[in-house]
Amino acid sequence: MILGSPVLAKDKKNKDGIPSIPLEIKQYKKNNRDRITDMRNDKDAAVITYFEEFLRIHAHDLEAYYGLTLAYARIGEIDKAMENLNLAVQHGLSFGRFLAGPRPITKALTESRAFQGYAKEHGKELIHGPMLGSLSDQRVHFWLRTWHEIPVRILISENRTMDHATSITANSNKERDYTAVLKTSALKADTEYYYQLFLDGIKEDQTYQFKTMPAAGKSAKFEIAFAGGAGYTPMYERMWTTVDSYNFRALFLLGDNVYIDTPEVRETQQYCYYRRQSRSEFRQITSSTSISAIWDDHDYYTNDGSKMNNAPDQKWKIPVWETFRNNWANPAYGQQGNPGCYFKQSIADVDFFFLDGRYYRYKNTMLGETQKQWLLDGLKHSTATFKVLCVNVPITPGVKPGSKDTWDGYKDERDQILDFVADNRIDGFFVIAADRHRSDAWKTERKKGYPIYEFQSSKFTNMHTHSVLKGSLFGYNKKCSFGRLVFDTTAKDPTVRYEIINIDNEKQHEIAIKRSELSHKRKWKN
Repeated sequence: MILGSPVLAKDKKNKDGIPSIPLEIKQYKKNNRDRITDMRNDKDAAVITYFEEFLRIHAHDLEAYYGLTLAYARIGEIDKAMENLNLAVQHGLSFGRFLAGPRPITKALTESRAFQGYAKEHGKELIHGPMLGSLSDQRVHFWLRTWHEIPVRILISENRTMDHATSITANSNKERDYTAVLKTSALKADTEYYYQLFLDGIKEDQTYQFKTMPAAGKSAKFEIAFAGGAGYTPMYERMWTTVDSYNFRALFLLGDNVYIDTPEVRETQQYCYYRRQSRSEFRQITSSTSISAIWDDHDYYTNDGSKMNNAPDQKWKIPVWETFRNNWANPAYGQQGNPGCYFKQSIADVDFFFLDGRYYRYKNTMLGETQKQWLLDGLKHSTATFKVLCVNVPITPGVKPGSKDTWDGYKDERDQILDFVADNRIDGFFVIAADRHRSDAWKTERKKGYPIYEFQSSKFTNMHTHSVLKGSLFGYNKKCSFGRLVFDTTAKDPTVRYEIINIDNEKQHEIAIKRSELSHKRKWKN
């Protein structure tokens, strides 16, 4: 398959609205995805034509085999469906993809006698996961998805031999898309742990490992990674392995994590999560590294979205939120009566405030009054050495020229938050953000208080690239990349260092800032 060059074929569509196949693919994440929506709309014959042509141009494409399997089954041609299923598995697609679904789309396949015979021999109860989330000095959440609704047990021990293990249990739930989240808060700080899975009473072969965070509220040295723009691109999925090589205890995904762009079709949303969750590279890192995620426009709505279409009474909002919640293991998903993806997470003496910049975006507000007050209260009462704002779109002015989709479209609310930081003499505040398909660093002088530093990274696995802009401290867009944050709050003047690391594990730029640079005690010339 040829990936990464401009589309050479004209973007023509047939009578069913299905586009022609490009000779070279510009953004793989968008190809094939929309055919799930077409199947939902009973355009199976057109989908078959599309995927067969796709395979003629791009041989052995796994998603094309997957789509053909489903579409042939839906028109009753089970033999052809199974032929494509075998080709998919033969060329590397996980059989669990067909067990996962989306189940309303795969029903004709999975209810066939041929498939059931194959599944009896090759099916495994664990489809996705395990994935760690909400990791602290004492707590962790384990997320996973199973084939059937079954009891799940996890043993956790400080020893690989699993001596003196703690047991936690739950049931996977059909209403939560066959997922289970098992929680424990009985761990020790800064400690290596091992864990094993028991699904319906049967022990899985693998023993997994993770390390808890440093003691809460205490100074420490630690590292985390962050990124956005994780569009599904087979040739770049090795990025998860690059990040995994650092043994970070946490990875923050700040939006555009799966690129759905279909808020009213749950099956398409699920498909986008499943194809990523089934990748071995993703499963490897998430089994040992805590994942925290917020959404951006492509995970929540469509490109940039619309303030009016995001009105509070839109019926698609809760189902989209439920799909998001079913696929992560965050500490929280908004507040009681105020759903979303915002939450606070603390590591040692650093507080991270993750914001939902989509669900409540309407007219002149990005956050909505409840979320905004939650943030201001949290910042005011935080005693952390650093307070890190984790946002889906940049706060820095002008980083998306001509667009109002960033905080440039919500200047009054942005000023209110940043003025609050200054007026309340909140020290140690800086921002990490995603959205722009590059990695860069920015410093914005303000009339009140110290400058606002913002570190951005959102070309994690994307093919599409945005230009580096003048005015940044530095920027990088030649290859996929992520942000590395190295904290040392044990120093006399605590520091945080931001590094840009590319997919080939090459450091491109770095900057270190000291706590004293983010202090209202220092005299600033404005």
